[in-house]
Amino acid sequence: MSEAIKTDVLIIGAGPCGLFAVFELGLLDMKAHLVDILDKVGGQCAELYPEKPIYDIPGIPFVTGQGLTDALMEQVKPFHPTFHLGEMVEKVEKIGDPAFRVITDAGKVFECKVIAIAAGGGSFQPKRPPVPGIEAYEGSSVFYSVRKMEQFRDKDILIVGGGDSALDWTLNLHPIAKRITLLHRRDDFRAAPHSVEQMRALVAAGKMQLKIGQVTALQGEAGRLAGATVKGNDNSVEQIACDTMLPFFGLTMKLGPVADWGLELENNLIPVETSAFETSVPGIFAIGDINTYPGKLKLILCGFHEGALMAQKAHRYVYPDKRLVFQYTTSSSSLQKKLGVS
Repeated sequence: MSEAIKTDVLIIGAGPCGLFAVFELGLLDMKAHLVDILDKVGGQCAELYPEKPIYDIPGIPFVTGQGLTDALMEQVKPFHPTFHLGEMVEKVEKIGDPAFRVITDAGKVFECKVIAIAAGGGSFQPKRPPVPGIEAYEGSSVFYSVRKMEQFRDKDILIVGGGDSALDWTLNLHPIAKRITLLHRRDDFRAAPHSVEQMRALVAAGKMQLKIGQVTALQGEAGRLAGATVKGNDNSVEQIACDTMLPFFGLTMKLGPVADWGLELENNLIPVETSAFETSVPGIFAIGDINTYPGKLKLILCGFHEGALMAQKAHRYVYPDKRLVFQYTTSSSSLQKKLGVS
């Protein structure tokens, strides 16, 4: 286990609500680290609908999911948040009043005064392909994400999928892998056109293989993959040799380890009071889609409001002896200085 990273506030979830919470906390001199299971910031906005239009952000008639994420990242720059991506919080321990120790599935340890859960509907979990016995290979030769590229050096890799993740990792791992085979159920891809062009150029040059079909069976012993059986769209059957498989079949939302953190739950959501959106455990807050209270609306703009009130209460825990004076960014020279406004 690594040495503890100390911070004022740990935000679980780097979607829009988590990002705006960084801004509100920063105005009040609280430093934040953010943990997210995805490999990029933006939560559902960036992962599920980066190009989907959003029309109900106040003052912004139209913005895409990725556009909103980019704008929020620009807004929090003055506060220098630290992001820990591709990690999932597994354990939360109470070590003070309030003080918490938080441990991720990568063995990273945080110690903080306040936790803000901004995890949307829970954690994103990869969808498992419908391949018999695939569980026996998971974690040893079948992986649903890439944490460290070096792990895949000199591997014979079968990448399955047709979206951005599949194409991105095909291109990123190609220079270090022994061999890359990309398998998709049809010769039509949902990924960025430029990525598809690069992949097809590698195929044309004989530097990788593209197969059309679906995996129906895996071969290997003791969790070590040796090959995959692929059924083509013409019902032909082919054996593909591989020692590693990366299936990218999309993501689904699950509450995940949140259920084990000692919080009250209500229909897989976290009940909060509405003065600061604090949970049943003092010092732990829940903002955005993961919380519930009378009149709750699952809107991004509501999550922004919740983050602002959360920060006010968090200040009491982080600076118990410091009086909080409410200020407006439009008129406060001290707040404008923090934002770098001349």
